[in-house]
Amino acid sequence: MPTELIVALDVPDARHIPEVVKSLPARVAYYKVGLELFTAAGPEALTYLKDSGKQIFLDLKLHDIPRTVARAVESAASYGVQLLTVHACGGSAMLTAAAEAARGRLDIVAVTVLTSLDQQDLTSIGVTRELRSHILALGQLAIDSGLQGLVCSPLETRSFREMLGPAPILVTPGIRPAGAEAGDQKRIATPAMAAADGSSYIVVGRPILEAPNPGQAAEQILAALGQ
Repeated sequence: MPTELIVALDVPDARHIPEVVKSLPARVAYYKVGLELFTAAGPEALTYLKDSGKQIFLDLKLHDIPRTVARAVESAASYGVQLLTVHACGGSAMLTAAAEAARGRLDIVAVTVLTSLDQQDLTSIGVTRELRSHILALGQLAIDSGLQGLVCSPLETRSFREMLGPAPILVTPGIRPAGAEAGDQKRIATPAMAAADGSSYIVVGRPILEAPNPGQAAEQILAALGQ
């Protein structure tokens, strides 16, 4: 399966969504709606994408008691979402409840450790396990709990692909084209590197949205993915 591009809609409200979508190549099929946009606009942020035939990656990183997360998953499915994130550190009961609530209507991918965090950050919140070991253990827990895949930084993608095989979805944020600024990401890679390591999807926001020509920036990333 070729690696696909997901464009992160890092915009303040739903009014900006049509502008972004129309500025990008039609073959960009997947868009991410994250916490900032969904908090500002709610389900309205999903309407244009759904009506335009686009695929929706709802990145809310759910982390709550199992019953609450299960109901949130059901709500997301009702809005036509294809991919939804939860936090793997919510534990096996929460992850299993999310998987059962999805019932084949959408795919759920688990976040292990945010790409903005490093070893020092984990230590500061009391996680004594080495970063890489912690990430791999959480990823295995999520898959064992019935989830379809993981969100993982470029530094762990190859390890997860080798450990879990070809089936799980691996969504890779922290992608920056060669020469781009890292911003607040600490574990990054180029699109070609992520594809070579086995990413199913790469997530790119600012390098496209803040480019002088967003459409051209997206085309360059698609080319790097061999598309």
